[in-house]
Amino acid sequence: MGGNSRERPVSLQSGRACFETIKKLGYNVVKYDPLNNVYQNIKKINPDIIFNCLHGKFGEDGAIQKILEKLKIPYTHSGVQSSKNSMDKIKSKKIYLENNIQTPIFKIVKNISDIDQKISLAKFIIKPVNEGSSFGVKIFENLSNNNINQIKNLIKKYKILIQEPYIKGKEIQTAVLGKKVIGSVEIIPKRKFYDYKAKYFTSAQTVHLIPPRVSSKLHTKIKKIALKAHNSLKCKGVTRSDFRVMKNGEIFILETNTQPGMTKLSLVPEIASNYGLSFLELVNWMIKDAGIKR
Repeated sequence: MGGNSRERPVSLQSGRACFETIKKLGYNVVKYDPLNNVYQNIKKINPDIIFNCLHGKFGEDGAIQKILEKLKIPYTHSGVQSSKNSMDKIKSKKIYLENNIQTPIFKIVKNISDIDQKISLAKFIIKPVNEGSSFGVKIFENLSNNNINQIKNLIKKYKILIQEPYIKGKEIQTAVLGKKVIGSVEIIPKRKFYDYKAKYFTSAQTVHLIPPRVSSKLHTKIKKIALKAHNSLKCKGVTRSDFRVMKNGEIFILETNTQPGMTKLSLVPEIASNYGLSFLELVNWMIKDAGIKR
């Protein structure tokens, strides 16, 4: 739990919630914050299983997974390559497209001249290639001089960005547990979009609707796509895929998260609870699912 990524505060929240639960399950559990000498420190602790509550870089991009594979210590969630591919929005989009999963068209932006003028004609989104928790995500109404300066600053900060058209529609997130889809939640943010504050602060007053306000036929379709995305990316354990569903029933996948939050405000525990799995049962399932060569 913790780590050096920008998502450290959320990771600590996830870690605390899971730590207390793992204790309740009767396991001997140790908190570990991997800030330095990770390989040596984990070797010293010598655990039977690692419960990964890291979010963001190093935690869900294949880096910690690589260390754990080397140490041959079973761990939760996805493996090295699937974590890497899911975290990288360019790689994951290519995998979606290869598997006929609809995702918004996109342009890779390394310089301001890379901006796609066609996408810029309407509302569009700029986001970093491998950040989580909506860090660096910006919505632009048009391509004004002021917006160009903002995008230049984002390029300076993140080096590689993705430009996508803004997809207007319901925001639906679907959880997969192993080989089974356990349900979806519809997000109605009171803020401009479901950003970092909306995800992790109660004051943001985001509304969560379970089940989402779509027909059962459309929900079945969304769930099938979530499972297909999970399998196409070769994920393991728990994932949560984020969708935009348009009025005409068109479904666009935005991304698949291999390390979804495990805080009290997090979506996967909420979906699991509605499915009939308590937080305790969810955590226990994840421990039993741990392994190597994932």
